[in-house]
Amino acid sequence: MIKVLLAEDQRILLEALAALLDLEVDLTVVARVGRGDDILPAALEHTPDVAVLDIDLPGIDGITAAAELAERLPACRTIILTALSRPGHLRRALGAGVAGFLPKDSDPVRLVAAIRDVVAGERVVDPRLAVAALDAPDNPLTSRETEVLRLIASGAEPAQVAAELFLSHGTVRNYLASAVSKLNARNRMDAVRIATEAGWL
Repeated sequence: MIKVLLAEDQRILLEALAALLDLEVDLTVVARVGRGDDILPAALEHTPDVAVLDIDLPGIDGITAAAELAERLPACRTIILTALSRPGHLRRALGAGVAGFLPKDSDPVRLVAAIRDVVAGERVVDPRLAVAALDAPDNPLTSRETEVLRLIASGAEPAQVAAELFLSHGTVRNYLASAVSKLNARNRMDAVRIATEAGWL
């Protein structure tokens, strides 16, 4: 029996997906969560074989949660579901050890097959998303610039970013200026928009 953890913040979709998977004789849903920061605790408690995660969750996003799972529970394979086909998301997901990456509008039969395939050790990536990722430019931001922009995107002010990352206020300003320059943005919020649309945040 393949044990599945589901993470989706829209309750109707979460329940519908759980009901769909429970119809399969070889699948059982062992945990359902609606927040990204609930994924790892639920996974450690229920030890699923596969975690099917929405990419956009409150708390932490699905890709960040997938990276945590890869580190703390490497036997659990992860599939990311996304409503937005941003090429940078696929690259981030693969870097986080994700085994599957599918659009949310995938046929349910395809999702079920993907769950079985990743448990068998295969990688399942939607071909359209893969082509888009190959055609997209590389992320020009460093990991620290990305981290700073991600915090700015969440509403933090530079002083808060500095405190959270244990950096000086001047260093945070330098990272922001560098990110704005690399992205040819007008200001830091424009840099956030550009990086978000590219899937780099």
